[in-house]
Amino acid sequence: MERQFVSVFADFGVLVVIASVFVDQIGLPLPAMPVLILAGALAVTSPWSALELLVAAIAACLIANVAWYLAGRRYGSAVMKLLCRISINPDSCVSDTQLHFERWGASALVVAKFIPGLSLLASPLAGAVGMTWLRFALFSALGAALWVGTGLAIGIVLRAQIDDLLPLLQRVGSTAVVVLIALLVIYVAYKGYRRRQFLAALRMARISAAELHQLIQAGAAPLIVDVRSATAHALDPRTVPGALRVTLAEAQKHLEQLPRDREIVLYCTCPNEASAAQVARLLMTHGFKHVRPLHGGLDAWVAAGYAVDADVNPKPAGLAPVASG
Repeated sequence: MERQFVSVFADFGVLVVIASVFVDQIGLPLPAMPVLILAGALAVTSPWSALELLVAAIAACLIANVAWYLAGRRYGSAVMKLLCRISINPDSCVSDTQLHFERWGASALVVAKFIPGLSLLASPLAGAVGMTWLRFALFSALGAALWVGTGLAIGIVLRAQIDDLLPLLQRVGSTAVVVLIALLVIYVAYKGYRRRQFLAALRMARISAAELHQLIQAGAAPLIVDVRSATAHALDPRTVPGALRVTLAEAQKHLEQLPRDREIVLYCTCPNEASAAQVARLLMTHGFKHVRPLHGGLDAWVAAGYAVDADVNPKPAGLAPVASG
């Protein structure tokens, strides 16, 4: 290995790994995996053993994860909404994370760090849904060990190739940094473009909370559909009075049972009413004419001061329950 790199790693290797992992897990867009791979390669000839690096990195990872877990327990879904507002994919990050949790349960924490989006949101969601401290600590530690161990193991296995690459990186120096920054900018721009495409596909007329309230008061009897996931409903069991619960994942199953002679209003608690808009578009492609998402979702309805029901699941006439499984 290049002596300069080995010398720097001997002096600051563990601190660099700890800082990199903590920054990554706290949510800043600075991935720690390249640092873990390099650390694994350099650990072979450095004063620090791979085991010491593994323990230090897991500790840094858990500190960040516990901080988000406690934030989730204290502030609930508000933490996820905050994180999704600064996410590259704010319109789907909450629903995607909740879907993974519903499918995998606590096991989602084991693989979360390998899945973009889920990595950051898994810990606060675990706290928000009331996962016990012991259960969270166990599965989070397993996930951290798997993620950190994978990075270090890759570095150890590819040590010879990394050894050949280091002199090249040293020569190109600042050029490599510029290239990496340029690639990051291109990636962010691409994700922004894809998000604009997504929003354009969901662009349709919304109904405001005030308009919906007026329809109800006038006796128009619109069919109100709560499309939130089971996890989202558990985090906030309030519903618009009379709302039917049909999740985004279940919408296809209910198509033939939904009435076509009534106005249908759909709501969720996701950014830009993304889930509600997706269900609305699905219904419209199947011939439903009067379908609108609720602008601002449940939050807008509550903020307007209108009445809400607790945990209820009414079934309009003609809509049979869908069997689970």
